[in-house]
Amino acid sequence: MTALPVLNAEPPERADAARNRQRVLEAAERLFEEDPDGVTMEAVAAAAGVGKGTVFRRFGDRAGLARAVISPYEAEMQEQMIRGAPPLGPGAPARQRLIAFGIAYLRFLERHSALVRHAEGTESVRLISTVYTLYRTHLTLLLREADCGDSAPYLADVLMAPLAATTFIYHRHVRGLSLDALITAYEDLIARLID
Repeated sequence: MTALPVLNAEPPERADAARNRQRVLEAAERLFEEDPDGVTMEAVAAAAGVGKGTVFRRFGDRAGLARAVISPYEAEMQEQMIRGAPPLGPGAPARQRLIAFGIAYLRFLERHSALVRHAEGTESVRLISTVYTLYRTHLTLLLREADCGDSAPYLADVLMAPLAATTFIYHRHVRGLSLDALITAYEDLIARLID
């Protein structure tokens, strides 16, 4: 018996290809943690024990590889945001959810900022990415719920600006602000937007 095709489904992955993909992702994650700016596709291929063509074909470039490595962590955060307990998840007032999102994402960046910086690519790429669009839409809906009206989409971009990995890294490592100080500042930003 053969399986029926599923519309828009990914083609089935061979077992060896799945193993190679997992090895590449594990090697890339380890290398990004050790020296985020020194990661090359060739180094990842060597660490994973596969040919560099395999890495290039599968992930395209370093940003694509970084996006694949960060993807499960992003999915976990998004799951909490969409279906998790309040205040990050549904069920809390908009102001509390906006603050909870900022805190959760700042904590996410505390752990993954170097990897996110590589996954974001250039600023113009970051702003049109599906991840940015999801977070921007989430914030826009919460801002509309908080009576920000037609300004909500613009204000969502304003709230996302300090959550860019490069901005976070600047505040943490150049200005020397603590994570707690950044959380307090983000809470203050929300308080100034929404009474």
